[in-house]
Amino acid sequence: MSAFTRIFRPALLTLALFGGAAQAALVPPQGYYEGIEKIKTGENRFRCESAPKPYTGALQFRSKYEGSDKARATLNVASEKAFRKSTEDITTLEKGVSKMVGQYMRDGRPQQLDCALSWLGTWARADALMSKDYNHTGKSMRKWALGSMSGSWLRLKFSNAHPLAAHQAEAELIEKWFARLAEQTVRDWSDLPLEKINNHSYWAAWSVMATAVATDRRDLFDWAVKEYKIGVNQIDDQGFLPNEIKRRQRALAYHNYALPPLAMIASFAQANGVDLRAENNFALQRLGEGVLYGARDPRHFAERAGEKQDMKDLKVDTKYAWLEPWCALYHCVGDTLERKQDMQPFNSFRLGGDVTRVYDPNAESKK
Repeated sequence: MSAFTRIFRPALLTLALFGGAAQAALVPPQGYYEGIEKIKTGENRFRCESAPKPYTGALQFRSKYEGSDKARATLNVASEKAFRKSTEDITTLEKGVSKMVGQYMRDGRPQQLDCALSWLGTWARADALMSKDYNHTGKSMRKWALGSMSGSWLRLKFSNAHPLAAHQAEAELIEKWFARLAEQTVRDWSDLPLEKINNHSYWAAWSVMATAVATDRRDLFDWAVKEYKIGVNQIDDQGFLPNEIKRRQRALAYHNYALPPLAMIASFAQANGVDLRAENNFALQRLGEGVLYGARDPRHFAERAGEKQDMKDLKVDTKYAWLEPWCALYHCVGDTLERKQDMQPFNSFRLGGDVTRVYDPNAESKK
């Protein structure tokens, strides 16, 4: 039993007994209720690979910026290679589950669902990724993985096809593991000094938000909203995040990287009656507009950061997956809408897969 349950169960019981105004169950945005696109029959070419080995060791990983100065913006090729190798099983799980869930939502083949559940169940039974022995990169991998898995899980949990109805015991096992990971993520990323709160905290908050809805945990939801507010209240009048400006030549890239978790959190909050769009004078909208402008003319970012901007990531369409929830929040029109449509569909395993199908399901028919 978690500490939260021990502390708050009496209060919850009192509400239930005396008809208090208990809060409604947490829900995702409407697009997560999609059914199976088209159930395919005939030959099944899908083959379930063995699950990657559950990672139960210390979450001590080298940083790809190892040896860099305080800007943490110069890639260390050898360290990145070592990082990729040591985290390979974790990333394989994230990408594999996202892909299988996406395939299942399109094709409806039971083998795809069974395989995804088998992979997640294997890691849940091993209590993987729960080590208390971790460094910054290690706790970062934990929250990234949790966001990927919970984001994909939401598509199964809330689909109007009810794919988990026949797998309740396995689903309960997996969701309990998600909840433990989320509780540890809260401990990992709480109470940081403001100068240390950057995109990592936003991604942690997204992973906790996704898990909050998947497990109907209001305490986790509230923590994610709190962290979101801390994040967007860092955005200044010009749409800059001071702790991302510190990344110098990668300042614009990291502003862009900060947007997916923030936009997803705001979208999920809105689905549950919490409107965060106007926080800090519409700061999230200001951030997105600034990044879109900077992607076309980065001089403003270069002046603020003091260096010419590295534009490599800004040329990759999938890096703009945040446009789907962001445009749902702020109703994009004109040039912004055209840019979104030109780059669709957006698929981001760290956001749970095909975000275009969730937020703009008719996108393909518009092209």
